[in-house]
Order: sequence, then structure tokens, then C-alpha cells
Amino acid sequence: MRLVFAGTPAVAVPTLRLLAERHEIVAVVTRPDAPLGRKRVLTPSPVALAAEELGLPIIKAARLDAEATGLIAAAVPQLGVIVAYGGLVREPLLSTPDLGWINLHFSLLPAWRGAAPVQRALIAGDAELGASVFQLVEALDAGDVYASRVFDVPADATADVALEVLAAAGAPLTAEVVDAIEAGTARAQPQTGTVTHAAKLTLEDGLLDFSRPLDEVHARFRGVTGEPGAHTSIDGARLKILDAHPADDSEQLAPGAMVGTKHEVLIGTGTTPLAVTRVQPAGKAAMAAADWWRGRREGESTVAGS
Repeated sequence: MRLVFAGTPAVAVPTLRLLAERHEIVAVVTRPDAPLGRKRVLTPSPVALAAEELGLPIIKAARLDAEATGLIAAAVPQLGVIVAYGGLVREPLLSTPDLGWINLHFSLLPAWRGAAPVQRALIAGDAELGASVFQLVEALDAGDVYASRVFDVPADATADVALEVLAAAGAPLTAEVVDAIEAGTARAQPQTGTVTHAAKLTLEDGLLDFSRPLDEVHARFRGVTGEPGAHTSIDGARLKILDAHPADDSEQLAPGAMVGTKHEVLIGTGTTPLAVTRVQPAGKAAMAAADWWRGRREGESTVAGS
């Protein structure tokens, strides 16, 4: 079929590549180049880079407004496919492709409708992660579902790792739905079950509260890694926590109390400690947590969150 594809981050690239092998991509819509790095160099999105490599026509749009709608309509797509574009599709664009739009969403709908489904699922301690392909409607992530599937994700995976797994697994799921729509055999079902919402994460969401039990602290660490990133404060300065895991067979520490060992730093929680193996102090490069601990001056606070 003639497809228009809309997406921006790296998690959208596997689906774009697979669909380009099986169908005609008449336009790729992605957000404009963004400033990245310390020097704030304008850089194309991962989807833009992949589309350029594949020789596909690219439409860069910050919003899916009248201008973008006109450009998409001129390409005469039969179906729209969207994966993490970063903007809403409204009428008349919603009805511009003959068959409307389908959306690959990284949750088991109706759970975790919104911008950060994987992150919120991990923070909540969900036992299963998966993806859904649904018919796009104006209401947020509320359309009928063509396919929804649980995928195997490593038990202690952080959000960035889980998203990579789901992006790779979600690509063939989306392609199956596109093929079924082309064949006229696709059947979408209304969403059933409890609706939960996955609001976009803020920097404050990354703050670890060590008064909470270890399972909650570790779940939040997983959910906010890599963005916006887990952190605490030491003497008023932010300390990013890059790698951590539950401490094995460690004695309980007071919440926030820190003890250095040869290979890690233990931080007390409301139950058993969190073992931190890699950190990034404010204004410095990432380093092993044990090295950071050994480099601290005598007399400095040893309580996370102080």
C-alpha cells in the first residue's frame, strides 16, 4: 500500500525500515532538526536520518497543521502509520488517508495511554510490558485495537532498554496489521479494561525517595532511566544515578544513609539498600560510584537527599 509514516525518535525506526521493505512509503513526517549536545548542533531526528538513508521523501513539521496536512494529502496515501511522532493528529488530517491512521503504542491498551507508557508502567511495577496497534481517533490513544501483544523484556530492564526491545518487537506487529488491512481481513476491537494515563515525565519524576521501600525505589529508577534520569542530592548538589540494582544480602541501612564498598555504594531505603554502581556528579563526567565515593572529602554529608 501507499503509506505515510510519522515518527521521530529511534524507537520509531524499526517500524519504518520494515514497512519500507513491504510497502510504498510516499512520505515520512518527522519533527524538525533539534539542537543536541553541549554545542547545541542542529541534528536531524533518528527517523529523518533513516528516511534519508532509505531515499524516502521527508516532511519536517513541528505541528501537523494545515501546511503539513496539504503536503501529506498531495502524496495521496492510503494509510497513515504513526509511531512516537510527538504531536497530535486531528481532522482533517485524521481522515486524509483513505483508511485513516494506525498507531503503534508501547503499552497494553487501555493501560498507560499517553506520552510515557513504558516509563509509567515500570514505575508502577507492572509485571508485563507490551505493545498495541490501534486505529487513531481524536481522543488520546482511545481507538479500537487491531493487535495487542505481551513481549519478553529483561526483568531488570530500564526504560531505555525496554523501549529498544518493544520497538524491535512492535515493528513486525505493526507490519502484520498493515498487511491485514491491505488484505481486508483486519478487525479492530474496542478497548476494554481499566484506563490508566502515562503523563510525560519531568525532571522531578527522576528524584528518588529513599524513605520508600526498595522495590518502589528500584522501580522508579528503572522507569526514569535514561530520560529524565534518576537522581538524588548530596549537600544540595544533584547526583545522577546511572546504574543501580537491589543490594544482595546487605544489612539494612537508615533511609538515605550511604556506605561505600570496593565496587559500589549502598544507599539505605525504607527496607533493604539500593546498590549504586555508576553515577554522574554535577558538572562532571560519569564515573564508577566507588571512585566517586573514594574521592569525597572527609566530613561531607553521606546522606542521599541532603
